[in-house]
Amino acid sequence: MTIELSGIGATPRVGVGTVVWHRGTTDLSEPPDPKTVDVDEQLAAFEAACERAHEELTDERERAEERVGDDEAAIFDAHRAFLDDPEITGSVETAIGNGLPAPHAVQQAFEDPIARLEGLEGSTAERADDLRDVRDRLLRILTDRERTDLGDLPDGSILLAERLAPSDTARLDPDAVAGFATLFGGRTSHAAIFARSLGIPAVVGVGDELAQVGDGREVLVDGEDGVVIVDPDDAARDRLVGAATAVTRDRVSTADGRPVEVAANVGTLAELDGVVEQGADGIGLFRTEFLFLDRDSPPDEDEQYDAYVEAASAFPGDRVVARTLDVGGDKPIPYIDAPEETNPFLGERGIRRSLGPDADLFETQLRALLRATAEVDDLAVMFPLVARVEELDAALLRVEAVAEELADEGIDRAIPELGVMIETPGSAFVAEELATRAEFLSIGTNDLTQYVMAASRENARVADLHDPLHPPVLRAIRRTVEAGHEGDAWVGMCGEMAGDPELTELLVGLGLDELSLSAVTVPDVKARVAECDAESARDLAERALSAETRDEVTSILEG
Repeated sequence: MTIELSGIGATPRVGVGTVVWHRGTTDLSEPPDPKTVDVDEQLAAFEAACERAHEELTDERERAEERVGDDEAAIFDAHRAFLDDPEITGSVETAIGNGLPAPHAVQQAFEDPIARLEGLEGSTAERADDLRDVRDRLLRILTDRERTDLGDLPDGSILLAERLAPSDTARLDPDAVAGFATLFGGRTSHAAIFARSLGIPAVVGVGDELAQVGDGREVLVDGEDGVVIVDPDDAARDRLVGAATAVTRDRVSTADGRPVEVAANVGTLAELDGVVEQGADGIGLFRTEFLFLDRDSPPDEDEQYDAYVEAASAFPGDRVVARTLDVGGDKPIPYIDAPEETNPFLGERGIRRSLGPDADLFETQLRALLRATAEVDDLAVMFPLVARVEELDAALLRVEAVAEELADEGIDRAIPELGVMIETPGSAFVAEELATRAEFLSIGTNDLTQYVMAASRENARVADLHDPLHPPVLRAIRRTVEAGHEGDAWVGMCGEMAGDPELTELLVGLGLDELSLSAVTVPDVKARVAECDAESARDLAERALSAETRDEVTSILEG
């Protein structure tokens, strides 16, 4: 008998397969008599567990960055911060001092912080899963428990769980996992975000009824409509056919004829085929960091040249935008001398390093990009974390100097279309001046939101502030779009906001010329663009911009 369960669609895809349950909790026995606990031994065990957890998180961040991109992988920085949170570590140490073994002390110390987050509203409540992830990691290490290998599930698996932590989801193999569903969670949870980046059909927040679905049952997961169907019949399977026909490789325009480019964010060359299959209009953000990670020395000019040519060749006639190296204190690379910083996101990163300590790496990258531009059409380059006009001027001068060097050496070269990422309030305020110098502006909403709202995306306690629907962020976006167009520059967006189909009409109304997003959401966003009436979208945007609070913005969008 077919059973249909409702939840929250996290990925606009449909998959069908066989249920595999993941039960990742650690049950502890009753603690021993406090008098029998060796406090020093347990404190040492906790310290060692924290060190090992740090090492695991560093490795997982690097792997996640390769698979889903830096913005999404940054959650592991937040998990490392939790390990060092004095409120939590102090509670653990106090509990151990009172005679609790380290595992029981960890479990107790996380109870109140998790409960406080769960008692809040919106995306902040979903950050409780991040705390659970850190807690469960420590418990697994302290109890010497084997880690379930979610990266080695049988082909055609539908993974069911109470909740999936970011570290769980990041290990899933999209070629093996047909989908997943969870009892708890929301669309902005990190598990849902990772699912979209990996292209895995997912439904979250299904509720207790999901727990009644046993291992081995056949289940269909519809991440578009937020439905889980147990023992699907032929009618239910028609959803698979409908999902397969949603991809279009044609460029799209609004219903009244305004073109909007829908490109993809790409983090590795291995993603190119999948991006093409999803019908992306090129690449709006090609994260070149993958070339520099997981190695002991930087890639040479020829290796980079080959990578840029390969990426651009996958999209003949479409633009491929390569972001120059964006690293800093938050992304340690062995051969880059980056000092530890109290707040690396406000420190030496992006264009600041390229014009400073990483000038040699920057020059090599520019040489490869200019050579590639002479070989392929429609390659563009943008500079990250620009906050001042002087930084763009210096970068442009460096491009001209490299072009002259290549000419003197008799090497074919061409200067690509050059742009700036708008990620800081500083760049938003001087967008007019930047647009007269650059050919395009690309808004990185993840960083722009955290800087405008003074809310680190690694800090779960202020997660509610890290939402681009806050009026100050929307107004910074509108200001950038108007300034860009005034300076004859096209304006795109490459943050998580661009990939939310529920926000497509708003972004069209704000005047964006291009949206760049995870490949899996390209078909859905294209469909939403085609449904939009540009005039109605502008009216929606004006009403949202006039709102005074995020709740008002949300009500306007829902209405």
